[in-house]
Amino acid sequence: MNGTPPDDGALLRAAADRLEQLAARSTPGDWRLGGLLASRPEVIAHAADGGTEHVAEARATTAAWIVALSPAVAGPLVTWLRSAAAETPAEPAAVDLARLLLDRLP
Repeated sequence: MNGTPPDDGALLRAAADRLEQLAARSTPGDWRLGGLLASRPEVIAHAADGGTEHVAEARATTAAWIVALSPAVAGPLVTWLRSAAAETPAEPAAVDLARLLLDRLP
Protein backbone atom coordinates (compact mmCIF):
# COMPACT_ATOMS: atom_id res chain seq x y z
CA MET A 1 0.00 0.00 0.00
CA ASN A 2 1.09 3.55 -0.56
CA GLY A 3 0.15 4.84 2.90
CA THR A 4 -3.12 6.34 1.68
CA PRO A 5 -6.09 5.09 3.67
CA PRO A 6 -8.52 3.05 1.57
CA ASP A 7 -11.80 4.62 0.54
CA ASP A 8 -14.96 3.23 2.10
CA GLY A 9 -15.73 1.06 -0.92
CA ALA A 10 -12.29 -0.54 -0.81
CA LEU A 11 -12.63 -1.08 2.93
CA LEU A 12 -16.01 -2.79 2.50
CA ARG A 13 -14.75 -4.98 -0.35
CA ALA A 14 -11.66 -6.00 1.64
CA ALA A 15 -13.79 -6.99 4.64
CA ALA A 16 -16.18 -8.95 2.40
CA ASP A 17 -13.27 -10.72 0.66
CA ARG A 18 -11.62 -11.70 3.94
CA LEU A 19 -14.88 -12.95 5.43
CA GLU A 20 -15.59 -14.97 2.29
CA GLN A 21 -12.07 -16.49 2.36
CA LEU A 22 -12.38 -17.35 6.04
CA ALA A 23 -15.77 -19.01 5.51
CA ALA A 24 -14.33 -21.05 2.63
CA ARG A 25 -11.64 -22.57 4.85
CA SER A 26 -13.89 -23.13 7.88
CA THR A 27 -15.91 -26.26 8.55
CA PRO A 28 -18.67 -26.16 5.92
CA GLY A 29 -22.34 -26.81 6.50
CA ASP A 30 -25.27 -25.49 8.45
CA TRP A 31 -24.07 -25.24 12.05
CA ARG A 32 -26.71 -26.18 14.62
CA LEU A 33 -26.77 -26.95 18.32
CA GLY A 34 -27.21 -30.58 19.20
CA GLY A 35 -25.87 -33.21 21.50
CA LEU A 36 -27.22 -35.39 24.23
CA LEU A 37 -26.85 -33.10 27.23
CA ALA A 38 -28.64 -29.76 27.43
CA SER A 39 -25.97 -28.55 29.82
CA ARG A 40 -23.25 -29.30 27.24
CA PRO A 41 -24.63 -28.55 23.79
CA GLU A 42 -22.46 -29.34 20.81
CA VAL A 43 -22.14 -27.44 17.56
CA ILE A 44 -22.72 -29.81 14.68
CA ALA A 45 -22.14 -28.93 11.03
CA HIS A 46 -24.81 -30.46 8.79
CA ALA A 47 -23.60 -30.99 5.21
CA ALA A 48 -25.80 -30.85 2.11
CA ASP A 49 -25.20 -34.58 1.56
CA GLY A 50 -26.69 -35.39 4.98
CA GLY A 51 -23.35 -35.92 6.71
CA THR A 52 -22.46 -34.26 9.98
CA GLU A 53 -19.28 -33.18 11.73
CA HIS A 54 -18.79 -31.90 15.24
CA VAL A 55 -17.33 -28.43 14.83
CA ALA A 56 -15.13 -28.89 17.92
CA GLU A 57 -13.45 -31.83 16.17
CA ALA A 58 -12.54 -29.49 13.32
CA ARG A 59 -11.05 -26.82 15.57
CA ALA A 60 -8.15 -26.11 13.22
CA THR A 61 -10.58 -24.93 10.52
CA THR A 62 -13.20 -23.28 12.72
CA ALA A 63 -11.32 -21.41 15.43
CA ALA A 64 -10.56 -18.41 13.21
CA TRP A 65 -14.23 -18.22 12.17
CA ILE A 66 -15.41 -18.24 15.78
CA VAL A 67 -12.91 -15.55 16.74
CA ALA A 68 -13.79 -13.39 13.71
CA LEU A 69 -17.47 -13.45 14.62
CA SER A 70 -17.04 -13.06 18.36
CA PRO A 71 -19.52 -10.96 20.36
CA ALA A 72 -17.35 -7.92 19.55
CA VAL A 73 -18.90 -7.98 16.06
CA ALA A 74 -22.42 -7.55 17.44
CA GLY A 75 -22.19 -3.81 18.15
CA PRO A 76 -21.29 -2.66 14.63
CA LEU A 77 -23.62 -5.25 13.10
CA VAL A 78 -26.55 -4.08 15.27
CA THR A 79 -25.77 -0.46 14.36
CA TRP A 80 -25.78 -1.31 10.64
CA LEU A 81 -29.07 -3.26 10.86
CA ARG A 82 -30.77 -0.44 12.78
CA SER A 83 -29.42 2.14 10.35
CA ALA A 84 -30.68 0.09 7.41
CA ALA A 85 -34.09 -0.24 9.10
CA ALA A 86 -34.41 3.55 9.15
CA GLU A 87 -33.99 3.74 5.36
CA THR A 88 -36.92 3.44 2.95
CA PRO A 89 -36.64 1.14 1.18
CA ALA A 90 -34.35 -0.90 3.39
CA GLU A 91 -31.13 -2.10 1.83
CA PRO A 92 -31.79 -5.60 0.42
CA ALA A 93 -28.52 -6.99 1.79
CA ALA A 94 -29.50 -5.90 5.29
CA VAL A 95 -32.95 -7.48 4.91
CA ASP A 96 -31.37 -10.74 3.70
CA LEU A 97 -29.02 -10.77 6.68
CA ALA A 98 -31.86 -9.99 9.11
CA ARG A 99 -33.92 -12.88 7.74
CA LEU A 100 -30.99 -15.27 8.06
CA LEU A 101 -30.25 -14.10 11.61
CA LEU A 102 -33.88 -14.40 12.69
CA ASP A 103 -33.99 -17.97 11.34
CA ARG A 104 -30.92 -18.85 13.42
CA LEU A 105 -31.05 -16.75 16.59
CA PRO A 106 -32.79 -18.15 19.67
